[in-house]
Amino acid sequence: MIHYLFSFIALLDRGWRRSGCFLYKHEMDRTCCPSYTIRLKANDFVPSKEQQRVSKRMQRFLDGTLSVKKSDGSIDAPNSSKGSYILAPKETTSIAAKDFLAGNLEGSNKAEQFTHYLSEQIGNAVRACIECGEFPSDVQLPKPSVQQVMQGKRKLLVEGSEDLLYSSNISFQIAAALRRANKDVQCLKLPEHSKQELSKSTESTPKLIAEKLASYLSHQSETRGLLVRACNGHINLYSTTKEAYSDVLKESPTGSGGKKSCLKKCSGRPQGKRQRLEIRLNRSSFDPEEYALYRRYQLKVHNDTPDHVSESSYKRFLVDTPLIYVPYTGDSTVPPCGFGSFHQQYIINGRLVAVGVIDILPKCLSSKYLFWDPDLAFLSLGKYSALQEIGWVRETEVHCPSLQYYYLGYYIHSCRKMRYKAAYRPSELLCPLRYQWVPFNIAKPLLDTKPYVVLSDFDSVQNEESAAAISFEDHMELQHDDAFQEQDELNDISVDEDEEMSELDSEDSDDGSGPETSGPTAADIDDGGVSNIAIGLKEARQRYKQAFGPTERRYLETQLHRYVRAVGPELSQRMVYSLG
Repeated sequence: MIHYLFSFIALLDRGWRRSGCFLYKHEMDRTCCPSYTIRLKANDFVPSKEQQRVSKRMQRFLDGTLSVKKSDGSIDAPNSSKGSYILAPKETTSIAAKDFLAGNLEGSNKAEQFTHYLSEQIGNAVRACIECGEFPSDVQLPKPSVQQVMQGKRKLLVEGSEDLLYSSNISFQIAAALRRANKDVQCLKLPEHSKQELSKSTESTPKLIAEKLASYLSHQSETRGLLVRACNGHINLYSTTKEAYSDVLKESPTGSGGKKSCLKKCSGRPQGKRQRLEIRLNRSSFDPEEYALYRRYQLKVHNDTPDHVSESSYKRFLVDTPLIYVPYTGDSTVPPCGFGSFHQQYIINGRLVAVGVIDILPKCLSSKYLFWDPDLAFLSLGKYSALQEIGWVRETEVHCPSLQYYYLGYYIHSCRKMRYKAAYRPSELLCPLRYQWVPFNIAKPLLDTKPYVVLSDFDSVQNEESAAAISFEDHMELQHDDAFQEQDELNDISVDEDEEMSELDSEDSDDGSGPETSGPTAADIDDGGVSNIAIGLKEARQRYKQAFGPTERRYLETQLHRYVRAVGPELSQRMVYSLG
């Protein structure tokens, strides 16, 4: 059964997508808005500052420290469809907001001051290691920072970490700084003893560095009330009592009266109400609560009319699937959840707030669609869910090494509102003619010039500067100068920044009236023979060369060659071309 899924991946890698059980592919050289399949390798993903802000905003919301204004209802009502939450300025005076997040602004400041205080304590530990010769004194090391660990993430990090409050990755930064310094040691002209210190220190891994710093912190009274542990290179701080947060602030010795006064002001937990986030992965099936959320989303975000958001259309679009479920086999070929189509639910305090429709395949997680609670638009749930899905691929690769990629659907460069997918870097675009993957940084300057480009022709370009410097006159004279006349609009919905990852993939409405092209077309690519294609006719299957005589063959051969070019020579031999 798993071989069937590899055939579906082969279609993805030739530009196909699915909408329910319907599989489709755009005629790239004819459509007004060419749609390029986009993917990224999850382990290579580097989050942007904006994506990091999205994660931090969600963390503050779950911790109860995000400044929001509640206009009606409550997130605590598990099945409530009411409640609107929008970002509010710091001087919010709304009574409802104060009731919902009583003291949150003050609590947020306290939390920030406390994490700053912990960062200083780790900084003291770094300086102590320098003084005792563990780290070289002639290399500038990065400043430590401590982050709160949101409640929903704690059990994912390490077993038994329900009381994990804070974490720092300073050990990784120190290790990287030491490696860079060791490479530049000749240029730095350091004294001989410093070179020896540096050479010795670069042998330390983040794990060893974390253990050294944790050992120092564990013996200091400044971290009383918190348990310090080194875990895989991270420095984690756990609460030992329910009042650990306030105990540390009250009992920690200070160096000056001013600092002592500051710590007293910071004592106590943030007063905002904490939220509980659950992420559940369910096999694709109809759920009335999901449909109710989908309906609200389509009506409010995409302004659909009620008669266009029926239960039957929802099932056809997001519940029905051609993929056969493959259960976990107990080995590394299938992840614990199995392969197939899934709905990933995001639930806050028992209330469904978002659903991601995804396909989990032997090679990738393919994101199909996302719908979310319009009242929580300020949380950027589209971006947040994409980050969660990328993180899921990275974690699952440990159990299933073949599952490495995250497919984001179609990237439409000629539509400004559909360019957000390129923010997930480093990504690749699929060449529409030769079906080779081309780095986005190479493809972008080409697409800035023409909507339709045979990307593989320029794959030898190494960076954006050299790509932009290419003379497009010689390379693109064979391509379609007039192939982009006004045609019916794509049914893919253009999304705003608050609607990201909500791509509605459906059949292109191109009427086929585009102009003929004289440039290189798919016909120029070797597509193999058609004689061995299986033809389905009246519940019978025969090979093409055996089923028809010369007259019928002349008519069908053109269609079969298009078919082979669309699905690929290898896959065309394994599929049935049905004639009814």
